[in-house]
Amino acid sequence: MSMDIKQIQDLIKFVAKSGVNEVAIEEKDFKITIKTNQEPTYVTATLPTATPVVPQTPVSSPVAAVPVLNTDTPKPAEDSSKYLTIKSPMIGTFYRSSSPDKPAFVNVGDEVKTGQVVCIVEAMKLFNEIESDISGKIVKILVDNAQPVEYDQPLFLVDPS
Repeated sequence: MSMDIKQIQDLIKFVAKSGVNEVAIEEKDFKITIKTNQEPTYVTATLPTATPVVPQTPVSSPVAAVPVLNTDTPKPAEDSSKYLTIKSPMIGTFYRSSSPDKPAFVNVGDEVKTGQVVCIVEAMKLFNEIESDISGKIVKILVDNAQPVEYDQPLFLVDPS
């Protein structure tokens, strides 16, 4: 039994992931030792002369595919950096108005001032009026009415300009 180059590469990857320091496989006409206790991975292989090892470039192509993983990080984000957020000061249920038959405290496009009530967060049957800590124009409402919210979860995007 001898190993082809693909099996050797798979074995190297497996050993590198497993955290084992050294693996040695020995057959009557084949011996391979993989050591990973140093920074680089060293491979020593003694192959029988009957099996010619031809360098195959397509086999090493998965290594070239590694940079593809980085493509999902730099996304062209919409420029929301100029906006400020009004965040929930507690865990509870988000309400846009004081009761179902009343109008919403604020809508997209409304101007808000510091101290103005923008929503209610209900926690354990206590209805807490949430006041804006910034002045500006409501650009986006990030939570649907009657949705649960977490502590420090953004509720509104505000354009301070």
